Amino acid sequence: MESLLQHLDRFSELLAVSRTTHVSTWDPATVRRALQWARYLRHIHRRFGRHGRIRVALERRLHNQWRQEGGFGRGLVPELANFQALGRCDVLLSLRLLENRALGDAARHHLLQQLFPGPGVPKADEETLQESLASLARRRSAVHLLRFNGYRENPNLQEDSLMKTQAELLLERLQEVGKAEAEGPTRFLSSLWERLPKNNFLKVIAVALLQPLLSPRPQEELEPGIHKTHGEGSQALVHWLLGNSEVSAAFFRALPAGLLTLVTSRHPALSPVYLGLLTDWGQRLHYDLQKGIWVGTESQDVPWEELHDRFQSLCQAPPPLKDEVLTSLETCKAQDGDFEVPGLSIWTDLLLALRSGAFRKRQILGFSPDLSSV
Repeated sequence: MESLLQHLDRFSELLAVSRTTHVSTWDPATVRRALQWARYLRHIHRRFGRHGRIRVALERRLHNQWRQEGGFGRGLVPELANFQALGRCDVLLSLRLLENRALGDAARHHLLQQLFPGPGVPKADEETLQESLASLARRRSAVHLLRFNGYRENPNLQEDSLMKTQAELLLERLQEVGKAEAEGPTRFLSSLWERLPKNNFLKVIAVALLQPLLSPRPQEELEPGIHKTHGEGSQALVHWLLGNSEVSAAFFRALPAGLLTLVTSRHPALSPVYLGLLTDWGQRLHYDLQKGIWVGTESQDVPWEELHDRFQSLCQAPPPLKDEVLTSLETCKAQDGDFEVPGLSIWTDLLLALRSGAFRKRQILGFSPDLSSV
């Protein structure tokens, strides 16, 4: 067992080196030995996948590496963070070497011969490796797209073609990592949160949560490896948001009111979090007698106008979200003294403003006034 763990440690070091300029000293024999080492660990993954004691020991060693290095630390390989990753060690190594311009011509030529050996190798193994390389390349392209293509503004985010492409890539990747490991989506999303521009990533999450649930085509139903529906990916996103208060607070603070209303209408599990944050933001405001408005004491406090607009947008949503919002406002008003006079309770003033706005809207549209229709 100790020998196996030492092999794992050394291969982790090998993967880290494969991205550096040190590979310029590698010759074809070094590349061949490195690939043999990777395939040995893939064999270990296949052989001991159901062997509890060995799997636990390997998982513990990998997790210890993460704790010692502090996550994405120096020399650490983020792709090699769990036992499932051992099954694609050869793919990880091959792709890293292909991307490394420091690899010499002779070593690169030998690597390509190893990856695409032609008719002499059993076709099933050849296709598996080539398809895995293509899949991993697509994943990295998706992360690249998320990282570098989020700087154009579009007020209609859910209809933006680039944003929808990023959202679909994110959902597809979540389904892949979820199939490989139960905790895969959570770990993957947390790593993206640390690595990507946060404002754009939050927008992509919102658009992903609004993507339609697609029914699989007949061919996809016959091929379990093909996933085209978005349900599992959306559930993973909701689960991650609910389990991370920092991210959920940033999500509901940074995104526009209309987009968040659509998201919470589609995913009711998120509405209590959003309403809880709105309540907290409202409680931070106090009434300025001289200005006659509700103001915050800190620069980061949500202004009255924004708070009103967010509640107004939610009140325009269809039931049950609209009813939930109004019930929440009435409850806050009652807990605050159930005043009816403006300036004493922010919840009273919000309800009065929302009803006044609904009354004016109905007058413009020619309907009879009904203050309970907010």
